[in-house]
Amino acid sequence: MICLERTTVMNFENAIRGARNPMNSWARMDSGYDTEGNYVLGENDLDLARRLAHAGSDHRKFLRQIFVCVDITAPLYWWKEFDTYKVGTVANSTSTMHKLHAKPIERTDFSCDRLDEGGLAALDALIAYLEAERQKFVEDKTNKQSWHNMIQLLPSSYNQMRTVSMNYENLINIYYARRTHKLAEWHTLCDWILTLPYAKELICIRDGE
Repeated sequence: MICLERTTVMNFENAIRGARNPMNSWARMDSGYDTEGNYVLGENDLDLARRLAHAGSDHRKFLRQIFVCVDITAPLYWWKEFDTYKVGTVANSTSTMHKLHAKPIERTDFSCDRLDEGGLAALDALIAYLEAERQKFVEDKTNKQSWHNMIQLLPSSYNQMRTVSMNYENLINIYYARRTHKLAEWHTLCDWILTLPYAKELICIRDGE
């Protein structure tokens, strides 16, 4: 399971203006904001942006100035793979160390939608043990053994929320590296990428897309 919420895309105007700096072609800018505050690319700017995007990473530096911020809730096993993308990405996570004990541990805290009956039974047994240890720790915060039992037995299917910032260049790399991945969570993320402004023109730039 993966959930993406509160998406914000920023800095289109500055990025497009910067894309015109090499040729001093600012007079050809024809983009602007609509009544809802969205930045809409005009015909000239969109044509330039598309050509630069297809010309390669050396020419599409402006994409690194289009920023995306989103809250992602995903299992720890997925976050391990996402952490591959270190350059140009920043993430602030909720704290498992500090807040795992703050609420009852329940099945809804885990990505278990593809487990069979046996897998769910095993998970439920582990959840029951973790919850018992959590209650012990809540009753006595000096009980470090219960805390260690929770932290070291927490399965990788545990869901964590992180606020992530990226740019369009990052998203090109992620989309083409992960769109055929066997983890369904990556497919959900790639589908989300396609919903971003001008994704089809500026992110899906290979294989005739």
